[in-house]
Amino acid sequence: MVFEWLRFIAGTGLLAVGVVTFLLEVLGVFKFKYVLNRMHAAAMGDTLGIGAALAGLMILFGFRFVTLKLALVLIFLWCASPVSSHLISRLECTVNEDLERYCEVRREDEEQQ
Repeated sequence: MVFEWLRFIAGTGLLAVGVVTFLLEVLGVFKFKYVLNRMHAAAMGDTLGIGAALAGLMILFGFRFVTLKLALVLIFLWCASPVSSHLISRLECTVNEDLERYCEVRREDEEQQ
């Protein structure tokens, strides 16, 4: 009985951390002005928020087949979200001609000299 309550508290706490992280992510996406800052807020919020929320669900469900599926979804999202965010931000750096106005840029041809 006590173990069930501890599992419920831990799972609910992780779910709450995930929801708060998602709310902060949305706030960061709308508050920041530059696209790379918004991408960073979205990527970090997704990775941490999804991790906490799915870990909370895995604790609440206990050791079942659903837990294995949630763990596989968590692993996939932890691998896919940072890679996709990196590629989108790299595209922004390649396409944006006015990038020096927003951040420090080091060109590859300058590094070789």
